[in-house]
Amino acid sequence: MSHADALDDENTFKILVATDIHLGFMEKDAVRGNDTFVTLNEILRLAQENEVDFILLGGDLFHENKPSRKTLHTCLELLRKYCMGDRPVQFEILSDQSVNFGFSKFPWVNYQDGNLNISIPVFSIHGNHDDPTGADALCALDILSCAGFVNHFGRSMSVEKIDISPVLLQKGSTKIALYGLGKRVIFYYLYKINEKFTILYRI
Repeated sequence: MSHADALDDENTFKILVATDIHLGFMEKDAVRGNDTFVTLNEILRLAQENEVDFILLGGDLFHENKPSRKTLHTCLELLRKYCMGDRPVQFEILSDQSVNFGFSKFPWVNYQDGNLNISIPVFSIHGNHDDPTGADALCALDILSCAGFVNHFGRSMSVEKIDISPVLLQKGSTKIALYGLGKRVIFYYLYKINEKFTILYRI
């Protein structure tokens, strides 16, 4: 690797983007039952082999809001296998984490938690299949977040007035802003497109 390449690597984010994995889809099918688990394994393996800075999931990691124990267990098993380790994270977070992850009891990125050893951070929004529901507005991603495996962002308690603050990241001289919005809110927005609806994007 040349000196120029090394300098470029210091300022370049390597991001693996994946979406709509739908873990648990047809898990009881004799032929296709393991397809989604194989898919997640391949995604995480490629992330590790290519030494990406982080993984960005665009929603619907799970096919259902309440995945089976097998699905949740397999997901946790794979995240632990591929995303934990001693390789240092090469970027920093600049934004107010209490705003970005304010719905969590641990409102900070997992790789900065002294009790965890994260080598590949995972950032994810929820989708319309695995969206927060119920009195506590929880979803499977909240379990992964509480366990320290996923940084769940893009949540909004309101579907009429939405305030989106980006997750600001910096690697070397490069800065990026991640804007996330859970899909159930987007569907509500499209349904109410002709009615009063406010989305505030902060910078």
